[in-house]
Amino acid sequence: MKNEFFFTRLQYESGDWDVDQRMPSNILHSLIEYTTLQVDTRENIIPLGSPDIFKCPFCYLSGHKLVQFTSEEKKNFQQYVENGGFVFVDDCNHDIDGLFAKSFERQMDDIFGSAALKKIANDHSLYSCFFEFEDGPPTTSQELNGWGDDLVHEYLKAIEVNGRIGVLYSNKDYGCEWDYDFRNKRWYKNDNTRFGVNIVMYALTS
Repeated sequence: MKNEFFFTRLQYESGDWDVDQRMPSNILHSLIEYTTLQVDTRENIIPLGSPDIFKCPFCYLSGHKLVQFTSEEKKNFQQYVENGGFVFVDDCNHDIDGLFAKSFERQMDDIFGSAALKKIANDHSLYSCFFEFEDGPPTTSQELNGWGDDLVHEYLKAIEVNGRIGVLYSNKDYGCEWDYDFRNKRWYKNDNTRFGVNIVMYALTS
């Protein structure tokens, strides 16, 4: 079906890009459940160095290990974001001093400059564009259970282009938080994937 939303995971040559493998289907299920979007239920995986990235309205990038983009990956990442694309990046280590976090942030410094990646306010429209999150980014069980750096990160970071988020960056490990079969959602008192719906809806409407 034309004009369907599809979830794209970015494959990069360094590190381990194929983490939290059940997360995309869970988010796609939530989009079907809560929104009127036409949704392709298959995860789309493309290399960051491929021109196919420019056909994607929403991209996801994650991992635990070293992030060291090739020159083609850097070029595509920069052009995609500066041309209005959206990349949600999640640190599966939940660790600001971990290898993924340090190396990814270094890549952003190299591509966009050292001042580009900034904290975003917890009253940003990201937190109210669909569901309302009055306190900013919801806490994950990874944080509460002391995984990673044993911190609760009270904000997300972003690179904005023309007043709009182009790169949304999280150290909260939403990928693992949402990495379960969507049919198990009934066991949760509150559906923790709702913030994922906000991220996608912001990317498509802002």
